Amino acid sequence: MTEAQSGPSNGRKRKYRSDGVSPTWVKRTIEGPGIWATCVKGKEQGTVGELYDLFESLAADLWPVEGHESESSRDNGSDVDENEDDLETQIAKEVAALKRPKVEKRFANCLTNTNCVIFMSCKPPVDPVKLVMKHVENVQKTGVTRTKYTHRLTPISGTCVANLPELHSLCRRTVAAYCAPENQNSEGSPRARKYKIELRMRNHNTLTRMEIIQEVAKCMPSNYTVDLDDPDVFVLVEVFKSTVGVSIVEDYYRYQKFNVMELANAHNEPERFEKGAGRVRDKKQEDNGAVNV
Repeated sequence: MTEAQSGPSNGRKRKYRSDGVSPTWVKRTIEGPGIWATCVKGKEQGTVGELYDLFESLAADLWPVEGHESESSRDNGSDVDENEDDLETQIAKEVAALKRPKVEKRFANCLTNTNCVIFMSCKPPVDPVKLVMKHVENVQKTGVTRTKYTHRLTPISGTCVANLPELHSLCRRTVAAYCAPENQNSEGSPRARKYKIELRMRNHNTLTRMEIIQEVAKCMPSNYTVDLDDPDVFVLVEVFKSTVGVSIVEDYYRYQKFNVMELANAHNEPERFEKGAGRVRDKKQEDNGAVNV
């Protein structure tokens, strides 16, 4: 009998599933909310690791867990604490830290079995749109991506099975959540807004692009009109195999379609981007997946 048939002889806990490939902390299905990421080919495993570190760091600052300090607060206060606290106080703090309950992981890698494509699901209270916006703002200001292999980040507020009824329901919920603050603060009729649908499809041939775009357009409020040249908001629709995800964002072109490498290049090599040398050169030529309806 081989070792594979008899099982581990040393009694150690199995770290991988029976297929020998998937780690036990990996999800087999795409479940949202979450964040799609594209990366350098062949560097998918490294991308997952750097995204775990990046997202956990951002989430710790945006949604700090009670009893757990964020990374920035730890860095700022560590030197002062070491100088002011005596030995007994430091030991007491270390013991309290050991007894503190572990924080449940807020991110999980979902298997895609596709080169260059990663999906990281997230748990409440993490908002993928706020998290990605925070990161791209930081990259634009500093020119530092904090990642090595990651290209584009696409936040997804929710996912569903890729059929028209499920897509309609998901879009209704996503639009309602996005418009809720505006409806609460507005007096009288809501202000007019312009939008554009950005659709990306991978490994899917059941629904056509036009079917998806028309179904999403049906869910938009009456005060929202299509504008492919100068939209206020962007409806991001990501279709991957039998799953579709939707989110609504702003400043999509301003932040180079959330491509962190392009943002870093624009900051560090501004002369290349003075005349629109980035990938988002002409909005009129960037209508992939956006159709006037």
